Amino acid sequence: METQIPMKLKLILPLFMIALASCAQSNKENPKGEIMKVEMNDTLEVATLAGGCFWCVEAVYANVNGVTKVESGYAGGFVKNPAYKEVCNGTTGHAEAVQVYFDPRKVSFSQLLEIFFVVHDPTTLNRQGPDSGTQYRSAIFYHNEKQKELAMKAIQAINETGEWGANAVTEVTEFTNFYKAENYHQDYYALNGEQPYCRIMITPKLEKFKKRFGELAK
Repeated sequence: METQIPMKLKLILPLFMIALASCAQSNKENPKGEIMKVEMNDTLEVATLAGGCFWCVEAVYANVNGVTKVESGYAGGFVKNPAYKEVCNGTTGHAEAVQVYFDPRKVSFSQLLEIFFVVHDPTTLNRQGPDSGTQYRSAIFYHNEKQKELAMKAIQAINETGEWGANAVTEVTEFTNFYKAENYHQDYYALNGEQPYCRIMITPKLEKFKKRFGELAK
């Protein structure tokens, strides 16, 4: 006799499969990251942003004209030199984040924020897609008062447009630290673009970015 699968189970199976392929599922072991000390100068600036799995955010900003380098890592926590498994436990205070090094003559911090608020949902608290926990929170870690001011204005604009149907819960916090993630997290989408998580979660974000900000795409 053929086993019948309940309709409810059929409906949740696809979501379950995505969750299994989520950012936190990797079981590879790698050395811990290292703290990144950032020097601001007249020709290169840095933005530190968190919007869910850092694989997603890194892949988008790597395709922005004027961005010279993107690094995935852990920001805003209280544990020194955290490892991926520690961050995934949600007990270190860190968010999965990216350091975006950019030339302000080609792309502005405000434009980076515009992209940020399009390619992730700033209204979901501690969650993006199948990834949940405080490490996946939406956050802007500002490096100076100008960045703080622009971040607050960007959030206000998002709330006023109602694009996401609710107010943003994005955290705006002064930058204190950034630890570079393990090597296998760097350029993850470029190296693993055919994996299910990449195809389901990251590719649509890239397509959305290119459709909305074609003039800023590399």
